[in-house]
Amino acid sequence: DLALGAAGADTAAEAKRLAGELGDDIDIMVADARYGLANRVASAAVTVSGRAGRDLTDRIDRVVLNRALGVPIFLLMMYLMFLFTISIGGAFIDFFDQFAGALLVDGVAAVLTGLGSPEWLTVLLAQGIGGGIQVVATFIPVVGFLFLFLSVLEDSGYMARAAFVMDRFMRWVGLPGKSFVPLIVGFGCNVPAIMATRTLEHRRDRLMTIAMAPFMSCGARLPVYVLFAAAFFPSGAQNVVFGLYLIGIAVAVMTGLVLRNTLLKGEPTPFIMELPPYHLPTVRGVLRHASERLMAFIVRAGRVIVPMVLVLNVLNSVGTDGSYGNEDSEASVLAEIGRSITPAFAPMGLTEENWPAAVGIFTGVLAKEAVVGTLDAAYTALAAEDAGEGGGEEEAFSLADSLAAAFATIPANLADALGAWADPIGLDVGDLSDQTAVAEEQEVSTGTFGAMAARFDGAAGAFAYLLFILLYAPCTAAIAAIYQEAGTRWAVFVTMWTTGLGWGVATVYYQAATWAQHPGSSFAWIAAVSVCLLLALWGLRRYGAREADGRLPLPQQA
Repeated sequence: DLALGAAGADTAAEAKRLAGELGDDIDIMVADARYGLANRVASAAVTVSGRAGRDLTDRIDRVVLNRALGVPIFLLMMYLMFLFTISIGGAFIDFFDQFAGALLVDGVAAVLTGLGSPEWLTVLLAQGIGGGIQVVATFIPVVGFLFLFLSVLEDSGYMARAAFVMDRFMRWVGLPGKSFVPLIVGFGCNVPAIMATRTLEHRRDRLMTIAMAPFMSCGARLPVYVLFAAAFFPSGAQNVVFGLYLIGIAVAVMTGLVLRNTLLKGEPTPFIMELPPYHLPTVRGVLRHASERLMAFIVRAGRVIVPMVLVLNVLNSVGTDGSYGNEDSEASVLAEIGRSITPAFAPMGLTEENWPAAVGIFTGVLAKEAVVGTLDAAYTALAAEDAGEGGGEEEAFSLADSLAAAFATIPANLADALGAWADPIGLDVGDLSDQTAVAEEQEVSTGTFGAMAARFDGAAGAFAYLLFILLYAPCTAAIAAIYQEAGTRWAVFVTMWTTGLGWGVATVYYQAATWAQHPGSSFAWIAAVSVCLLLALWGLRRYGAREADGRLPLPQQA
């Protein structure tokens, strides 16, 4: 101890002597020397190219951050990102879908059948695992193109400006301006929208934006709207579709306000950000950032998507008698499950004879675009049954033809994308009065319309079903993205919140629309939904109080 004390005294004396000789505090001098060394090392190791001068940055910011021009420029950039992601990236979805399907689903099934493998093995490997990988593959182009565009915005320095411009507009919801970007992307696909929340630095902002994103009506839901609009609302189809988009936005805003005052209490994140100088992004840097994010999505999302697709496809193929090959038929286990759960949807207008609608809800969890295919297959089979018609023979599989058809979709879809620049969301559904033309456009049977009209309770039942499709649980890919970005607990919460809210809204609408037919039961159901909503809000508020004590089991970071 004496030795240490003497050494400390000597060190203090030496520091005092040096400070006296050099005329400055010794700690400041050491820090200055360290920062000087770090600056010299960084200058020697880092090469900055294409950096705009400070004067040029200031001139650009006078326009980009202008009070009158800032928001229109931001909306233009978001429109271009949306257009690039959905129109250009979406043009490659069919290629990835058909290419993966030909190799991993139809191709594997053909090989296994040729080898004499049992049907259960074919269903497991081809429809199950192969189908799961196929679903993951379909999201590669839109997610990849989104990350490309976001990388350009981030590397150029504009993303910081975008957050600044939209901050005031978003603060009343309880979110920073950056949250506007993922929500806009959600109109094209919820998966890249959820992935885009990683640009938000704070846990609360990311969780709230992730919970709001599924209510942005994605492009995969649009074919369902068009199908029902043609069958039940041919004269006012445009208004119905536009109304569904507005309802989704309203529910998203309501969700944000609810979370702000219950589970995620607190003021919006203070907006403190240094605006970096503008840079010219490098191709290498943009590709590296985008590819790293894309690979992370494929690996982590695939862990959830493939098992879920495997289970759903096996249930869809296996019949109640133990046979296989019962896809989208009344004899499948999935159809039986649909019939058994139909009573749960009775308050929103579904009857037991309308079991295909319940099955469509099941397959919609797999992928929202699968709802149309499920409804068409099931209703067409029912229509053929009613008419006493038999099914046609299935064409022989050809790998070469399937791959050629997959490649042929790229130029065709790119050509169509050029015509969609004025309407990237696809709200212009056109004239739906000609059901034959609509059926051909949506690739469904004309008998589907008659079967739907016979089994839904008119326009009220059909619109209630559309409300549920709009609001209920997102697809498996979106759930996987939530799991990747926010963890298991938040993925479960978002799934339960969206499904419960969708069921409640659809039930209240249907009961209100059919009040005259059964006022007593309608009042009871509307009151029950209101009580459940109040209980949910009370539970969220009470559970959210734990966050102040640090006991809320939500992820601190992704």
